[in-house]
Amino acid sequence: MDKYILGLVNYAVEKELIEEDDKIWAANRILEIMQIDSIDFSEKAADLPLHEILEKLVDYAVLKGFVEDNTMAKDLFDTKLMGALVPMPHDIRRNFSKLYKENPKKATDWFYHFSQNTNYIRNDRIAKDVKWVYKSKYGPLDITINLSKPEKDPKAIAAAKSAPQSGYPKCQLCTENEGYSGRINHPARQNHRIIPLTINNSLWYLQYSPYVYYNEHCIVFNSEHTPMKVDKTAFRKLLDFVELFPHYFVGSNADLPIVGGSILSHDHFQGGNYTFAMAKAEIEEELFFRGYEDVKAGIIKWPMSVIRISSKETQKLVDLADIILSAWRNYTDKDAFIYAETDGEPHNTITPIARKKGDFYELDLVLRNNITTKDHPLGVYHPHANLHHIKKENIGLIEVMGLAVLPSRLKTELAMLKDTILCGEDIKNNEILSKHADWISKLKEKYIFTEENTENILKQEVGAIFEEVLEDAGVYKRTSDGKAAFLRFAEYLNREILL
Repeated sequence: MDKYILGLVNYAVEKELIEEDDKIWAANRILEIMQIDSIDFSEKAADLPLHEILEKLVDYAVLKGFVEDNTMAKDLFDTKLMGALVPMPHDIRRNFSKLYKENPKKATDWFYHFSQNTNYIRNDRIAKDVKWVYKSKYGPLDITINLSKPEKDPKAIAAAKSAPQSGYPKCQLCTENEGYSGRINHPARQNHRIIPLTINNSLWYLQYSPYVYYNEHCIVFNSEHTPMKVDKTAFRKLLDFVELFPHYFVGSNADLPIVGGSILSHDHFQGGNYTFAMAKAEIEEELFFRGYEDVKAGIIKWPMSVIRISSKETQKLVDLADIILSAWRNYTDKDAFIYAETDGEPHNTITPIARKKGDFYELDLVLRNNITTKDHPLGVYHPHANLHHIKKENIGLIEVMGLAVLPSRLKTELAMLKDTILCGEDIKNNEILSKHADWISKLKEKYIFTEENTENILKQEVGAIFEEVLEDAGVYKRTSDGKAAFLRFAEYLNREILL
């Protein structure tokens, strides 16, 4: 193991996690974790990619019996190895602050690369993600099959069931995750560092997502474990963040089930250095709000129902966004099947996104509604049942902006579908593929499949389904009746402003 330990230490020096003077100390830290007594420093260090060095060390630990042979246990162990080489939080914060004074982008560039170098962002796994672009009538939609988030294998699931339950940290976003060793049902975070921020005069933190759905995918989270809430202060926080980091967008998931994100228990936003198709969408119907004549506003050309407001003054955006949110929460239009509440359960909320374009700040306010019916038990404004073979999960912030995060099963299923199409096999009795049977039957009527075109056809048709998914999630359909209903809400808004 000597060459792999030395290879890991050399990597840490190269990536400036440690200095040359630290090499013996660092090697001894790794020896302790590996339960090895000595090392020969004259051994030639392994010159391999980081993930391959870590695999060699983990395989040794499994062979020796002090690490279990399952995905979660292995991840816990290789994170422990990396954690031994990562600088203390105060060093990271001091360097970030120093760079921020020079230029905010310089600071985030450094922190993002640092988060990759520590293996907190596992580049080798992210490289396996399947990505393509679908040219929709609303602009280019990003389609991804995400493979970087590890799926628990049966051994790990069994181990998690028998593991003692713990309330520490309370969730995967809490500050207490920084440096935490993890357990079989909670990821290790010894290589994780967070940056304190002040937004709306309160303490928040910046980190990057370990799964990186898009460039510099960051998470901004409350220092307190408090539930998600979209309100006036949320708009202020979003715009405060954009003022701190004008090269980043930032948005919040909605705060209700079905239309919200996967973690509603901890207030947080997601942002990054990426331009989604939604940000490029043009206003197709201008709106004018009394008292806010200097705020540019309108309905944008997008499959979901979005009001965009833009101004050089952030406080005007906060005030107007709060009026729109308050009006929407209390708005019912039975003809458009929009109900503010049923049996005391609220349904209306907003997914807000903030960005800066030139001298102007923008807020995109996406109208959401989580009502369910017998025909649509998962949500009326949710992917409908006929699309569940591709996308069944909630439409959260990332999808709202035009990036499909599709389940990892689709990589295998699309490859299998290609083979069955080309060999003429009937998939109705195929346990894995039968859910796609109706879809494939329609595609066979539409296309002549060949070895050369089948894969691309399937990918483009998946993109078309995602476009339809977004249209399903829009509370106002893109029809003349839908447009008229949307404008009725705009008129209602102006009456609320007068009141």
